Amino acid sequence: MHLDRIRRVGISAAYQAAGILRSLMGNISAIRTKKSAIDLVTEADTRSERAIVETIRSRFPDHSILGEETGLQAGKSDCRWIVDPLDGTTNFAHQLGLFSISIAFALNGQVVIGIVLAPLADELFVATAGEGAALNGRPIRVSHSKRVSESLLVTGFPYRLEAAVGPMLRRFSNCLYAAQGIRRLGSAAIDLCYVACGRLDAFWEQDLSPWDTAAGMLIAKEAGAVVTDFKNRPFTPENPEILASNGLIHSEMLSLLELKDTL
Repeated sequence: MHLDRIRRVGISAAYQAAGILRSLMGNISAIRTKKSAIDLVTEADTRSERAIVETIRSRFPDHSILGEETGLQAGKSDCRWIVDPLDGTTNFAHQLGLFSISIAFALNGQVVIGIVLAPLADELFVATAGEGAALNGRPIRVSHSKRVSESLLVTGFPYRLEAAVGPMLRRFSNCLYAAQGIRRLGSAAIDLCYVACGRLDAFWEQDLSPWDTAAGMLIAKEAGAVVTDFKNRPFTPENPEILASNGLIHSEMLSLLELKDTL
């Protein structure tokens, strides 16, 4: 498998999608709902994913593609692309520039290429398994913060709050009291990339899907991050909860995210 070619095609697909998103920013003609009123799906999501899929299919017609909008398009089981055509849809719909395109490639179930493009920031994060991570072609590494008290954290809130709001608020409260600060950016892919390049020291979130984390996870890991679930088990994109940190504060973050039973 020639990963260089895979990476080039993925980057090309991301830039194709970026052009569409830039042209539609502030000009969405159809915002509709899917499954619930808060699950925003825009014309931009649909057109962006179509462009990505067409770019991949034109080079690799037998690969499978898992997309947020279209689900799984079957192909070779050992070659799978995992695509979020617009991570940060709510931001985009409100003309906030914090959104991204996330494209991962998995070989035999293992993510080996991660690509995250933030179009308005003109920032391209790329990682290949075993080769490190880069931002606009320059190597990146995680931060050196040794304590949560000196760390800037980032998190996200799930769309479906009913079952998750209690545990989410308890974890948020624990971290809020312990950290220097917490941000909520609205794009899990960007959150992971910001941990990767040292802008943020740790990211946690629950109720996520594979397209939210697959690319960013690899980018963070290749930049030196430790990525697990809330119980310190190895993370895979199928896991709905994620903790990514610079490694130095990982144990402390795990303690803050642990929900001890109280009477």
